[in-house]
Amino acid sequence: MNRDYLSDSEPVESEKLLPKLNLLTMFRLSLFQMGLGIMSLLTLGVINRVMIDELNVLPLIAACTIAMHQFVAPARIWFGQLSDSKPLLGYHRTGFVWIGAAVFAITSFIAVQVVWQLGGSLQATGWSFSTYAWVAVLALVFAIYGLALSASSTPFAALLVDVSDDDNRSKLIGIVWSMLMVGIVIGAITISKLLQMPEAGEEAIVNSASVKLADIPQLQATINPVFMIVPAVVFGLSVLATVGVEKKYSRYNSRSTLVDREDKITLSHALRILTANRQTGLFFSFLLVLTTSLFMQDPVLEPYGGEVFGMSVSQTTQLNAFFGMGTLIGIASTGFLLLPRLGKHRTTKYGCTAAAISSGLIIIAGFTANPGMLKGSLLMFGLASGVLTAGATSLMLDLTAAETAGTFIGAWGLSQAMARGLATVFGGAVLNLGKNLFPVPVLAYSLVFALQAVGMIVAIFLLRRVNIKEFRENAKSAIAAVMAGELD
Repeated sequence: MNRDYLSDSEPVESEKLLPKLNLLTMFRLSLFQMGLGIMSLLTLGVINRVMIDELNVLPLIAACTIAMHQFVAPARIWFGQLSDSKPLLGYHRTGFVWIGAAVFAITSFIAVQVVWQLGGSLQATGWSFSTYAWVAVLALVFAIYGLALSASSTPFAALLVDVSDDDNRSKLIGIVWSMLMVGIVIGAITISKLLQMPEAGEEAIVNSASVKLADIPQLQATINPVFMIVPAVVFGLSVLATVGVEKKYSRYNSRSTLVDREDKITLSHALRILTANRQTGLFFSFLLVLTTSLFMQDPVLEPYGGEVFGMSVSQTTQLNAFFGMGTLIGIASTGFLLLPRLGKHRTTKYGCTAAAISSGLIIIAGFTANPGMLKGSLLMFGLASGVLTAGATSLMLDLTAAETAGTFIGAWGLSQAMARGLATVFGGAVLNLGKNLFPVPVLAYSLVFALQAVGMIVAIFLLRRVNIKEFRENAKSAIAAVMAGELD
């Protein structure tokens, strides 16, 4: 029996009258996701590099300030619930997408201006009270940036639920999430053209040690235009991606049983619906384990290439290209080929299995010290990552109730955000443990990749217990009980 099947999934008559998404509209929607990929380069790439390499900000402080945009991830649930219940600019999703995109575009420019103040204070007074004050301001700016991302990306994902049907959602997922990777590639090329990073300026003596002091005005002249042009383009892409889509294609009004009672869906109601369903906890745990396992390699991959394979810095940087290429191919092909044939559960299961096998190949490559085998293993790991990402994302969009779709999407986004942070911590911590346990570097790194493989197996076990039909039946009962004032 196909566990993705729903006996009550036949569209209502009014839903049948709505036009179905065509490929052009799917690609247009994907422009928003492409913009998010470009923005990630500005924050995690350019700002992070400038703070650490050019301004000599301590890496831990730089990482903590930028990570503030992830620490506000619980707000995703609130913004999702708002988009369910409080239309903005006349729409449930589009208004939030536009305003959120405008705020994160503006905030990214403000963030880099605060970075200059932080760098100037550090050069003038060292790690003084004023310098730490600018660190606090930067952390606040990144928190606002994260809130804006949540306010736009969560309703956008809910919009994908609203405008798609079971028979075309897998294609939509394949296109939209592929464009995230395309955005990263396009952003890297474009920003590298716009941004010719100057070398740090004159030598100076500080505390009797020779250090490089960056020429901040020169940096500003080079970088500020990038932070004006690129965010403006990304905001334009966000508007172009979504304008008119909700009005023409959204099934929200026909699917929701509470469309005329929107004021009754409060945050407390939404949270009670969220927690009343045991499937919510199962899928939240599945996403947490899956995403943590998937990204544990991030903090250790480049050191692995350098320490075990003797690769140069430029060579280890290129390792991410093999993983990224495989991910892009995996996501794009899964949406059109695997998901329609295998279903969501089987596709995700096979992706997890392939990822676990790929982790084993990465370990074997370390014992051979063969860079070619490492690159091939990373390409396969990327393919597996693309398959399981497309499958899990398709499941994620199915595991929503029409009345509280934004709230559920916010919960799934929170799980993924938590997992990305945990993956970085666990990856570094396990590597440190491995170096204390084993005298040979390859064994220390192998411990990280082995734990990744174990995590994928655990994710498969959790996936077996996820049931869309049970989820929707329980959600309907919970919504009815909440609206009748019966759910404790």
